[in-house]
Amino acid sequence: MRQRTALVIGGGIGGLTAAVALDRRGWSVTVLERVTAPEPGSAAGYPAMSGGAAQRSGAGIALAPNAQRALDTLDAGDAVRAMAAWQTTGEIRLPGGRRLARTDHAAAVRRFGGPVAVAHRAEVIGMLAARLPDGAVRTGARAALVDAGDPGAEDRPARVRIEGAADGGAELTADLVVAADGIHSAVRRALFPGHPAPRYAGFTAWRLVVPAPDGVHGAHETWGPGSSWGTVPLTGGRIYAYATAAVPPGGRAADGERAELLRRFGTWHHPVPALLAAADPAAVLRNDVCTAAAPPPAFHRGRVALLGDAVHPMTPNLGQGGCQAIEDAVVLAHLAAPDAELAAALTAYTRQRLPRTMDVVRRAERIGRVTTWRSRPACLLRAALMATTARLAPDLVLRPLDGIADWRPPAGTYASGT
Repeated sequence: MRQRTALVIGGGIGGLTAAVALDRRGWSVTVLERVTAPEPGSAAGYPAMSGGAAQRSGAGIALAPNAQRALDTLDAGDAVRAMAAWQTTGEIRLPGGRRLARTDHAAAVRRFGGPVAVAHRAEVIGMLAARLPDGAVRTGARAALVDAGDPGAEDRPARVRIEGAADGGAELTADLVVAADGIHSAVRRALFPGHPAPRYAGFTAWRLVVPAPDGVHGAHETWGPGSSWGTVPLTGGRIYAYATAAVPPGGRAADGERAELLRRFGTWHHPVPALLAAADPAAVLRNDVCTAAAPPPAFHRGRVALLGDAVHPMTPNLGQGGCQAIEDAVVLAHLAAPDAELAAALTAYTRQRLPRTMDVVRRAERIGRVTTWRSRPACLLRAALMATTARLAPDLVLRPLDGIADWRPPAGTYASGT
């Protein structure tokens, strides 16, 4: 039996997880990543980001127990857990510092089998890339889908054209294409040209990684009128901070995003001002938050499978964007066994992943809308509900993740190719 070939378009968390999982299943895999080299603030660095670039890359990633269990099937779960700075508690506060609730990570262990691991996104990417054969990741390779192919016809593989690389214009063929090319996926548009594009969720997010100021070590999230701030420790004496605000899309601060954050959050409780003072102005990321406007017709067409943000973009309010991409990758590889009929495998992939991920999209969006409340009565009601819930039933704050964080991957491990 000849070795099947796969092209993965996009070298983020989901794309690399798919590449590793397919490689473990016996596929010959090539990852096509448009980024040429790691830059400050870039989420893609190969084979790993280190030193100053890694310190300045402004994004962490939360991996809930469902994603950790998926990575366990690739022998990568322990590596992620080793990257995480574990916290026993976290707090939810108001901008003035009043604590509304304390979250106990032991409750997550009881409910979901483990806590959330928060790691540096660039380091997770480096760890996954290092698990691929030498030369499997091609950077500076912008890919365009030419033909989705036909999984029922051996003589009609999928075809992809390389743009912007040294071999620009070259065409590659593959038995399977995995499109992990993000929220504005060109592959999704090519497969389903009439499907509505992701829509703005009503708020913008900022992310930054800074050296931890003295005395700053705990995790917290703070909710203000139409805005929020979160702080999570990372390993190596770093802090991952994120902020959101209900603002019109497409905005940019003329004097820089750190200055914008100072205007919006500089008077909030400690340690927010200290973290902003420690931030590198050039390394603050700003992105409008988008969510799926409607369920797609399918997660596949021809020989192409869509994965992660390319097919189910979601707000970050459940911390499940990367987690669901990892689930997608592991399920796809499980179904696409070397002896499996590809058309049936892709149909099963859509059947299993579409309803689950769109449910997560809807749940995350509901919580995201609550963060955009601005009126004083609405914010007072929100604070009262949080405080009452925390006092009477502390575990209820975890209920939005029921049926999500307790997910388990298909049986078996791909570590030994079984």
